[in-house]
Amino acid sequence: MTGFLKKQWPLVGLVLLLALVALYLTGSGKEIIQRTVVKEIVQGEGLKLKDIHYTHEDPDKGVKWVLDASEVLFSQDKSSFLFHNFELKVEPENKPWFRLTGKKGNYFRDSGELDLRGDLNGNSANGYRFVGEHMLLNERRGHLSTDKPIRIFGPFFYVTGRGMVADLRNERLRILSNVTTVLDREALYK
Repeated sequence: MTGFLKKQWPLVGLVLLLALVALYLTGSGKEIIQRTVVKEIVQGEGLKLKDIHYTHEDPDKGVKWVLDASEVLFSQDKSSFLFHNFELKVEPENKPWFRLTGKKGNYFRDSGELDLRGDLNGNSANGYRFVGEHMLLNERRGHLSTDKPIRIFGPFFYVTGRGMVADLRNERLRILSNVTTVLDREALYK
């Protein structure tokens, strides 16, 4: 399986794009909030925004991403924010776009962790897709992980299993247990 994954970096690229999400949540660049409604300032909690459309462009890093969420709550000290019912689209230069939807996300600036939960569904322009319930990304360590079931689909294969660990810096991905891999040989040799 390791040799197979090494040859299939578009799949790993999908995982790397998840990492970009966290990296650019705190990075510099052109940021535009195109529409939002201040719902309320919650005493002791922070600022709550409703129906947010947030665009971030970073020409130095060659990426643009857009976050749409039904609600975002920024902590009072601005060290974290929580978003609900989100769609995130990442558009790196010269690479396929990636889109991720889910129910809830929480980003912690101090630890560099992005915790995504609930009906996670991601797909890319080059035909890769993953489905899961939970992903934890530590941008500082370059690790992406889950202990929940995960399904990964590609143009000629799909992999299911429980638990995943990805070392994004060394470009290694491992499904931890109950692994099933199905190859479409006809599509593989086309």
